[in-house]
Amino acid sequence: MVLALVLGLATACGGGSETGGGTTAKGGEDGSPKVTITPADGNGKARPDQGVTVTASGGTLGQVSVKLKGADVPGTLSADKTRWRSQWTLRPGASYQVSATATSAKGKSTTATSAFRASRATAATRVNNVVPSENETVGTGMPVFVQFNKAVPEKAKAAIERSIEISSSTPTEGAWRWLSAGESFNGLPSIVFRPKHPWKPRQRVSVTVHYAGLKIGDDVYGDRDVTRTFRIGDSHTVNINAKTHRAVVKKNGRVVRTWGVSLGSGGDVQSDGVDHLLTTSGIHLTMDHVRLERMRPPGKKKGDPGWYDEKVPWATRISNSGEYIHQNMDDPSCLGNRNCSHGCVRSPANDAQWFFHWSYRGDFVTITGTKRSLAWTNGWAVWQLPFPTWTKGSALGTPITTTTLH
Repeated sequence: MVLALVLGLATACGGGSETGGGTTAKGGEDGSPKVTITPADGNGKARPDQGVTVTASGGTLGQVSVKLKGADVPGTLSADKTRWRSQWTLRPGASYQVSATATSAKGKSTTATSAFRASRATAATRVNNVVPSENETVGTGMPVFVQFNKAVPEKAKAAIERSIEISSSTPTEGAWRWLSAGESFNGLPSIVFRPKHPWKPRQRVSVTVHYAGLKIGDDVYGDRDVTRTFRIGDSHTVNINAKTHRAVVKKNGRVVRTWGVSLGSGGDVQSDGVDHLLTTSGIHLTMDHVRLERMRPPGKKKGDPGWYDEKVPWATRISNSGEYIHQNMDDPSCLGNRNCSHGCVRSPANDAQWFFHWSYRGDFVTITGTKRSLAWTNGWAVWQLPFPTWTKGSALGTPITTTTLH
């Protein structure tokens, strides 16, 4: 005998518990098993963060089907085959259809079905962006930024971190770190992934934030999932020495170009105690490319000593404090001989233009020989922190290894 429980599609005012009570198909006296599906059939406000659970008693689960708009929802069956659990949370406002069959040791079977809708209550905190961009080719130092439109509640951070699925062609150890708006390069609260060692060149990376249905606040949930797929390009490294006034560029470990540079001259210590005319020493990353960048000194206004207002071509940004590798616009005798700039890396026109087109975002630019250190919060200077220190900023407190991307 097969005991089947088949119920109708959930509606906004349908039955079932708002906290996700189950629908049960009871086994018969002939020894058929009992099957329970949670959320219950007809539930119109199922909690997205609790997902879907199917359990069997008096038998083992065979076929379990959970559908969202006709597509299969992934899940995991327990080793003893008595419990099935959806892998991720539910999409707010979405309708789901579930069917499950269990069979007893004597071959008796029971089938249960449930149709329900997840709560529509979404949080005001949303994923604003994921960097890198879709299909972008980036450097081997590139971090992954998941940016939010507003501060993330502390109690939601661990769940969000667990929800991020990151895969790469070559499994890569790394760690996530939460940044406040004050630490973030663009003023948005973020969680950032940094590899322990540079990415291996020429591989693909995929990041999915399974944000839909995560419990973000009191009875409000993440609104949607976000996915990015990008590519790691060749290994590009630039070493710039303020004492020798040279830039040495390597591709995959081999020198491909060198040129004379002029770095910051120094001599402008402002009220914050920082000499704003000194270039920062440390491990920078290329951040952006601007064909013609307008440059003005921080903390000054027109008429102040040291004021300038220039449009500079072939500008590749390497920090948030206004440092670029760009075309020289002043005394050419400084290049390769002395430091004359306002803090940027002045370069010959041909070299600045070549680097502008050749470099990826996320390439390493290591500058040495100045008395001003690069703060790890200045732009994308994530490699300035030792990896164990970086990992302490994770809500889970442990590094992870990316899964293999096929």
